[in-house]
Amino acid sequence: MSLEIIIGLPHLNEGPILTRACALQQTALISANALSHWSSRRGWREWAGWRLGQLSNARGLAGLCLDSAGFVAASRYGGFPWTIPDYVALAAAYPFRWWASADYCVEPEIARDREEVVDRLSRTIRANRDCRRLAEDFGIADTMMPVIQGRRPDDYERCVDALWASLRPGSPLGVGSMCRRDVHGPEGLIAVIDHLDRILPSCVRLHAFGVKGAALPFLLPYGRRIASIDSQAYGIDARRTAFRRGISKTDTLVADHMENWVSVQRTRLAARPLQLPQCQTQPPDRGPCDPWEAAIAQARAEIRELIEAGELDHDELIAPWIEQWAADIYRDGFAA
Repeated sequence: MSLEIIIGLPHLNEGPILTRACALQQTALISANALSHWSSRRGWREWAGWRLGQLSNARGLAGLCLDSAGFVAASRYGGFPWTIPDYVALAAAYPFRWWASADYCVEPEIARDREEVVDRLSRTIRANRDCRRLAEDFGIADTMMPVIQGRRPDDYERCVDALWASLRPGSPLGVGSMCRRDVHGPEGLIAVIDHLDRILPSCVRLHAFGVKGAALPFLLPYGRRIASIDSQAYGIDARRTAFRRGISKTDTLVADHMENWVSVQRTRLAARPLQLPQCQTQPPDRGPCDPWEAAIAQARAEIRELIEAGELDHDELIAPWIEQWAADIYRDGFAA
């Protein structure tokens, strides 16, 4: 089983990029954000639906996949500007090879501390379950790819445990928050993939979102585990080239970089796997000793359980509740 390179496309407009992607006959990935329509009719910019007409341009591609744009939504808009039903309706509008569940990324610029990371894991679990339920209504559950999130390797395991019932033999499992991750270290790319390789049954294969091509040689030892990666890194290279040469970053220039990028990745896939260092492991978390801090931790855990169970919305603002929730816990038990 070979690892597949999926080309991330910036848009589906007719032109040099799409024409070259069709000629390369590589599966492509489009972001929900790239298919968004925005309106300023009411005096401010707001999301106004999907540009579904764009999807007809994709018929010449070898295959098309859909990403929920979790990082872009968090970094640019502070959250998804569309609802989960909106997103699943988009997934149902085209025969995507697979479409990724909505998820809540945990890169350091998005989740700035450990508590926020764990909060976003619960939101990811709930979003996966909501996508699955709606996918069954639309009849597209077979093409939905669950997505797991994490900062540390055991974070991903928590998502796997919660979503175990939705993992299907032979179907890919998306691994998020990978594109800005170092290759090595206890929270590095290798550590995450190695941990998942050890805990998952052999029939579950992974799609690693946004993995840079330079990391490919380190992933080759996991060729039976990793089904695919995607990247749009060629666009960054095209921007640098345009800046260095003092020229415009045209779609033709981007298409040239895309074709060269695909060629380089194919060469990397044919190379010998690199010798991997022994993966470092993170020590387990120790709960707080202070009774009030322990009450805060328990309050957070209980609220997360409600989010995962669907008792609270996955976008619910929970910060104002935590201290009052913890006060009840402290009064009922910790102060005794």
